[in-house]
Amino acid sequence: MPNGRILGEVMPLLRRLGITPEPAFEDPGSRQLRFATSEPALDLIRVRSFDVATFVAFGSAQLGIAGNDVLMEFDYSEIYAPLDLDVGHCRIAVAATADWVAREDFGRTSHIRVATKYPEITRRIAEEGHEVAHHSYFHENTIGMDEKTEADMIDLGLRALHDVAGVRPRGCWSRRAMRWIASLHSSERTEIIADAP
Repeated sequence: MPNGRILGEVMPLLRRLGITPEPAFEDPGSRQLRFATSEPALDLIRVRSFDVATFVAFGSAQLGIAGNDVLMEFDYSEIYAPLDLDVGHCRIAVAATADWVAREDFGRTSHIRVATKYPEITRRIAEEGHEVAHHSYFHENTIGMDEKTEADMIDLGLRALHDVAGVRPRGCWSRRAMRWIASLHSSERTEIIADAP
């Protein structure tokens, strides 16, 4: 079982089946890995979402619940996904001005957004010719962040995408990013601005 949102969505399903974990399972601070349940032949293992696929692929668990992102990233041939539980949905929203939306050619862009923590998926998407976007490295809140820290975060993201997929996003969308580009040496600034659409 993965920690986090998926766990919260799956537990009601298990309870409807009459499967109740031992009390320690409900303690988010518990460092325990394996938990007994009301079903004598069934124990639950609670791990990070990325570890679910590894536990199943290498035989430490016979059944796992994981998001499609995890299954796509690890792509273990030992894993078969027979059922979609229809849980763990996420939605991505992007803020843009009305005039930008009116100018943008959405036919050229992809609606696929992938965090750099999924390098295999990122590589596959870039190799298929889809747009790769960079909005932040740690999903940090930039409000109140000093310009040097924000520039460092932009640089981390750019380097990560280059290292993982050999790509660089083109264009800049924040005023602070534009100030950061203006502060670069002229050769670096020319290279970034030349890439901008």
